[in-house]
Amino acid sequence: MKFKALSLLTLLVCSSPVWADEQYSYTILVDNGVKAGEQIVKISDSGEISVRYIFKDNGRGPELDEKISLNKEGFIQQYQAKGNTTFGSVINESFKVEGNNASWSTGQQQHQVSYSTNALYLPVDGSPYLASVAIAAMAKSGKNSLPLLPSGTLTQQVVSELMVDNGGEKQQIQLLVQTGVGFEPNFVWATKGDTPRLFAYLASGYLTLIEDGWQHNAKAMLEMQQKAEIVLLEKLAGLPKKLTGLTVVRNARIFDSQSLKLSASSDIYLLRGKITSIVPAGTLQSPVAHEIDAANRIVLPGLFDMHGHLSRWEGPLHLAAGVTTLRDMGNDNATLQQMMDEISADKLLAPTIVPTGFLEGESAYSARNGFVIKDLAEAKNAIDWYAAHGYPQLKIYNSFPKEILKETVTYAHSRGLRVSGHVPAFLKAEDAIAAGFDEIQHINQLMLNFLVKPDTDTRTLDRFYLPAKQVANLDLQGKAVQDFIRLLKTNNVTVDPTLATFDFLKKTDGTVGEPWRAIVSHLPPDIQRSYSRAELDIPDQASAELYAKSYAKMVEFVGLMYKAGIPVVAGTDELAGFTLQGELELLVKAGLTAAEALQVATLNGARYSKVEQHKGQIKVGFDADLLLVDGDPTQNIADIRKLALVITQGKAMVPTDLYRKLGVEPFVKGQVKIRDFATETAQGGGKTRQGHRHLH
Repeated sequence: MKFKALSLLTLLVCSSPVWADEQYSYTILVDNGVKAGEQIVKISDSGEISVRYIFKDNGRGPELDEKISLNKEGFIQQYQAKGNTTFGSVINESFKVEGNNASWSTGQQQHQVSYSTNALYLPVDGSPYLASVAIAAMAKSGKNSLPLLPSGTLTQQVVSELMVDNGGEKQQIQLLVQTGVGFEPNFVWATKGDTPRLFAYLASGYLTLIEDGWQHNAKAMLEMQQKAEIVLLEKLAGLPKKLTGLTVVRNARIFDSQSLKLSASSDIYLLRGKITSIVPAGTLQSPVAHEIDAANRIVLPGLFDMHGHLSRWEGPLHLAAGVTTLRDMGNDNATLQQMMDEISADKLLAPTIVPTGFLEGESAYSARNGFVIKDLAEAKNAIDWYAAHGYPQLKIYNSFPKEILKETVTYAHSRGLRVSGHVPAFLKAEDAIAAGFDEIQHINQLMLNFLVKPDTDTRTLDRFYLPAKQVANLDLQGKAVQDFIRLLKTNNVTVDPTLATFDFLKKTDGTVGEPWRAIVSHLPPDIQRSYSRAELDIPDQASAELYAKSYAKMVEFVGLMYKAGIPVVAGTDELAGFTLQGELELLVKAGLTAAEALQVATLNGARYSKVEQHKGQIKVGFDADLLLVDGDPTQNIADIRKLALVITQGKAMVPTDLYRKLGVEPFVKGQVKIRDFATETAQGGGKTRQGHRHLH
């Protein structure tokens, strides 16, 4: 689950923590109250601030030390950070103001600008303490916004206040919402007074960072925070236009995800979120409430992202990219259930969710989503819960006990669940197949089949570094690889390679990964900076070339599997929406045609989510999940980014509008008009066009 770890660090940096005197200690807890890190802040008599920050979850996480000096207004005058990122790349970042100049260095990148007005430097790889700097500087300025370096503006508002208690000691804290960094508002808890500091950061269903000793207040704080978030989320959910009554999409060239062909110009009729009729353009004149002219655009079925971990704020990014169905591959169970209820009630803007039950074994490396079990009885209880809640699939994770793997898979199958996952530690992919896996996640989990030894612990960063270092020398035409491909085929195992995510194996400092090069300039400035950083430790040019060769072999391997008839699905596990577009481009690079890649993201998505009876195709009786696209993605897969309109869940939304709300520069300039007819004739023959309005 790469994306959650990265986005969390971004959130913490973007809404970053503390300031005070002497020493402050923070504890970091993940699901079920398990300690996963800490932050220690010390302030010397001279005012120099030192921060020690470490966060480890799922066998990985950032670790760094910072030295910070502030000017009299509370802005960063000098900054130095050293350590390692989530996946091991080196952090060596510095910032300094001298006279009227500010300069900073991030790895290989160095910059200098004139500095005549205070601005808050925003590091790429900083600790949560930096939120405290922002909070205190904001209080000292008496304003609700601050300019940022390298660019942007941070704004902050007080949402509410709460009295908290620690063994009789009481203090009033405040909930703040910060905007202007990243794609979404950041909620942070701060102390009050002349020099407020970060008190806590809460990520529902995942993480609590809080001043040590005050942990028992987190539940009440989270309840208040969620109420504040819901207000903003419901406003966002009101952006799409509800298509009440009969709607027609005229002059559409429909992509058939089975035959891979385009239809002649057609009209598609929709009612209550379903496709009711498809006819040659202009041949049916039934009265309608809404009319959308596709203007001879290609219309695709909605896309499936088969590997997400949904958060409350990611939905618009998915939808703007045409992802109308998301297979959630592991989440806090209560949080996911709540989000699915909110989506159904039109209170949360997000794709339709297909939930996957997360099942992990207890260890020091455990990922603590879903159920973490110790024995077969607990595993069966977890599967029963997932079956009762309608989950079609189970995902088994790294620390799952290998001794009970086969029995667990058999029991899940008996309850009607497909079984997929990572390959548990000290096993190979072929062992997971022998245990009955229906699907394997991630290209590295497949390649490790040829690399691991009996004592290799793939819960560590070895699961990334071994493939990066050794796949380059793997003979894809050799007997071992070809036998493995036949094993996958014989056992009808589906593969979810998430190729785009694993581009990070070869990404060097100062470069943008291949899947995001086409979109990075459209993103908010702070996100752009984060996508030009190395993630693995790639110490020299020889290593960079080796890792790049290994990654190229992984892409080639996916093409070999596809050509051998092994089902492939399109998943991401990274930046919402945009990553799926990059994944489809990589499938084409692996040897699929653009039309075949679209089939993988539509028909295959529906089939291996067990929703193929009503999704994945544009057919009468199916869900009206439709994408109106400029250009021709059936020939040039990059055109998948040129979405003019998205229809799903009985609503129409304009990606351009969603992107603007998220601080993203849109990808198309054309406008699709939705005509609303005030009245309809009761009998056939036409419609009364007594007024209309346009949605842009």
